[in-house]
Amino acid sequence: MSWIREGELNFIEKLSANILKAGPMPKHVAFIMDGNRRYARKRQVERQEGHTQGFDKLAETLRWCLNLSIHEVTVYAFSIENFKRSKDEVDGLMELAKQKFIRLLEEQENLEKHGVCIRVLGDLTLLPLDLQQHIARAVVATRTHNKCFLNVCFAYTSRHEIANAVREMAWGVEQGLIKSSDVSEALLGHCLYSSNSPNPDLLIRTSGEVRLSDFLLWQTSHSCLVFQSVLWPEYSFWNLCDAILQYQLNHRPLQKARDQHREGQALQQHEADRACVADLLQHHGNGKPLDAQRRQEALLNYTASREERVQDFLGALQHKRDSFLTDLTSQAALA
Repeated sequence: MSWIREGELNFIEKLSANILKAGPMPKHVAFIMDGNRRYARKRQVERQEGHTQGFDKLAETLRWCLNLSIHEVTVYAFSIENFKRSKDEVDGLMELAKQKFIRLLEEQENLEKHGVCIRVLGDLTLLPLDLQQHIARAVVATRTHNKCFLNVCFAYTSRHEIANAVREMAWGVEQGLIKSSDVSEALLGHCLYSSNSPNPDLLIRTSGEVRLSDFLLWQTSHSCLVFQSVLWPEYSFWNLCDAILQYQLNHRPLQKARDQHREGQALQQHEADRACVADLLQHHGNGKPLDAQRRQEALLNYTASREERVQDFLGALQHKRDSFLTDLTSQAALA
């Protein structure tokens, strides 16, 4: 099964899509694709068949999203917690993932046609080396595509992601790229695996469970959360429309909360910069108080210096991550 299914919506689906698109549409939708194993039990088939059907439903859902002008999708494909499942099931999931990423590499022309950029978010070092290499090749092959984005969370939990972001900031301080005073909520957000993406507007979980299961906890603080009872392999275009309608009904308060949070972050950073400047002036001044204009100039200079440090650090962090993928791709070429 292809990663991107070709095909248009039928007449009724197109009509419904056009009605929905008259209102505010989510630009980024995240899915917790839950219910594959229950689907397999319901249909009395092997678990692996349930997971295969789940991937096929993802391909279909991506087509619906493209037709609805939703250009970024994030999916919870494999949690770190899933390693606790039986060895047979974990091995089967690793093999399925390997097959799908090999298939993706065979579909580069189709992905380029649609401009699909594949990103894999998670701790790849927890995966078998051959799967790491296939993932790296897929990510590197599509990294320049920019029409739509598929983020696959694999070997991922949100707590692991946040802990890793803290380690990245500590690395930046150790390397002298940033100061400890540069560490902030906003900087932590830029150190997450998902730093190249806007936060999801809408998060959908299927199967009737009403928990996030350690998925995008940081990123979805101001997202619309929709929990639907349908099992993931049985998900339909109409289920997606229902979730989007719920997003539209809640769009205004969500947008207000986002704007307030953004303003609060900016104010918090401004106050932190002011405190750092006051501390510097106290330690390096000649004992005479500065007038308001010179204090403002010192604040502007400090802010510009901090922003430059942070941008250099984030550039170095991106280079480190890119190099990890490039090295894996080189190893695969030599194998």
